[in-house]
Amino acid sequence: MPKRWTTDKRVAIESVTPTVDDGRFPAKSTIGDVVEVTAKVFADGHDAVSAVLRHRHPGGRSWVSLPMTSLGNDLWSAEFTPAVLGAWEFEIMGWVDHFDTWLDGLEKKLAAGVDVSVDLEIGARLYEGAAARARGKPRKSLEKIASSMIDDSLLLTERVGLATSADAVQIARANPDRSRATRSGAVGLVVDREKATFSTWYELFPRSWSKKPGNHGTFSDVADRLDYVAAMGFDVLYLPPIHPIGETLRKGPNNTLGAGPSDPGVPWAIGSAEGGHTAINPKLGTLEDFHELRDAAEARDIELALDIAFQCSPDHPWVDDHPEWFRHRPDGTIQYAENPPKKYQDIYPVDFETSDPEGLWAGLKGVFDHWIGEGIRIFRVDNPHTKAFPFWEWLIAELQKEHPDVILLAEAFTRPAVMHRLAKVGFNQSYTYFAWRSTRHDLVQYMDDLEEVAHFFRPTFWPNTPDILTEELQTGGRAAFVSRYVLAATLSPACGIYGPAYELMENLALRAGSEEYMHSEKYEIREWDLDRPDSLAPLITQVNKARRSHPALQRRNELTFHPTDNDFLLCYSKKTGDDVVLVVVSLDHHHAQSGWVDLDLERLGLDRHERFAVDDLLTERRYLWQGRRNFVQLDHRGVPAHVFAVRPHVRTEEGFDYF
Repeated sequence: MPKRWTTDKRVAIESVTPTVDDGRFPAKSTIGDVVEVTAKVFADGHDAVSAVLRHRHPGGRSWVSLPMTSLGNDLWSAEFTPAVLGAWEFEIMGWVDHFDTWLDGLEKKLAAGVDVSVDLEIGARLYEGAAARARGKPRKSLEKIASSMIDDSLLLTERVGLATSADAVQIARANPDRSRATRSGAVGLVVDREKATFSTWYELFPRSWSKKPGNHGTFSDVADRLDYVAAMGFDVLYLPPIHPIGETLRKGPNNTLGAGPSDPGVPWAIGSAEGGHTAINPKLGTLEDFHELRDAAEARDIELALDIAFQCSPDHPWVDDHPEWFRHRPDGTIQYAENPPKKYQDIYPVDFETSDPEGLWAGLKGVFDHWIGEGIRIFRVDNPHTKAFPFWEWLIAELQKEHPDVILLAEAFTRPAVMHRLAKVGFNQSYTYFAWRSTRHDLVQYMDDLEEVAHFFRPTFWPNTPDILTEELQTGGRAAFVSRYVLAATLSPACGIYGPAYELMENLALRAGSEEYMHSEKYEIREWDLDRPDSLAPLITQVNKARRSHPALQRRNELTFHPTDNDFLLCYSKKTGDDVVLVVVSLDHHHAQSGWVDLDLERLGLDRHERFAVDDLLTERRYLWQGRRNFVQLDHRGVPAHVFAVRPHVRTEEGFDYF
């Protein structure tokens, strides 16, 4: 029979969430987090519909079925909690439920005083069908019920009672007729480890961390000062490329041509006679020194993250060994990287339209394989948007299959569609436009935009990077650095800073209108006074302590913006379970600001008649508030932000109350 004449599949399943591009790409979740699955499940006519959610873990052959709950208006929901890393699958199965249709009709007829003798015969057949699908004791119970329902020797009320008893209905529903069920088709879900969602990154250039002025820093120098990073509460230490740096066309200070003999070069100009992407710059130390740094970091609950930049200096071994991996100009020279008006003569991009794609892809994957073999599981990937999407989709799937704990951060400041595509093909975290969102309207709108892609795009907020010194940080002084980190660390569960430039408030730009640092660490070795008395390290420590102590700051869910009567005050809350954090930030870096915040008490779980305490996690001060409207005043010369833990008023049986 032609498919168009078949009415077996009467149920429609639509609007399944979480899905990405109708299931083309997997959604994302985190191990231990609840995954709520919803869908529209409905059929023609007035028959009852039932649905189940089925899921299975990576490598699993059998499905685990969970009943879905109707939320009304054809929307159904169920949830599960993945406990295994990797690629999961789930699907929804819906069917016309003739048993529930019959039961509903029977109850209505009984209430109306209508004779139900025939209905009991129909129901007996349904119970017989359920018995045929059951096993063991349930089968015998269902057979007995079916037989009794058509036993004329029993009173009608007895037969009805047997047919509608809670036990009978429960057993019948546990053995439904799904022979004509509609299946949504398998939907992918990648389950990552905790740090893919909640992590606090600190970026540094090891060559600038020597305690001896004028010396090139080493891995050992960084290891000796790890307590500084650990004390601030960072759990990921990100190192720019650690490989040999090319000599040809090496850049000098401030991106000038013609480097001097003592200029160290740009770490992203990878490769020399000493090796390429799997080698270590000997000025940083040996592989053993690297291992010691890795282990010292792990002892402090810090994980190393390495930079993967798929580009080469003219001196990289690949240039001679695999010239076909690079794009050649008509004069025979290799095309260097450009981002007009910027020129990067010391860098050759790889060409994904190469005549040897298989060799190139395998070679690039080999870079990840090497460093994974050296104990690294977190990578920041440089400019992934300039590499082919199919390559990333293949590579990340292969890495996750072999190492589901690997995390890749996409450094792609480009168009939204491109950034989103990189997340869809597998990147676990993504840089964002946060650095350039500074007004209340822009910040609220941007968080709304991110919510629309929350199923697959995990934003990480960085107020600065070695490439980005925003005008706000250039001109806003200490208040700008404080407020921007508070915003980054409380709006997003994943955040990071480039230090020590951040905590030491480095704000001198190369020129007016530029976001490049003067004396950028990309081109020269810097000296940092980590003990400077005006350092923001103590405040950053307090912010990171709040992040670790409050689950509400470790996830993106239940973010609520609360109105204020002053556009320079941004107020928002985050809630996870009973943990509620309320944040108020001044967006004016040059003047004190005050105003009234108008709280959504219901969203905060508060009674409008009761007092509640707000404990400032930055200053350790407590304030007692009551009702929706409360007054705040923030001074740019002090701490221009509140990060409050909300403590509801609790009354005990003995009559004492506390917060």
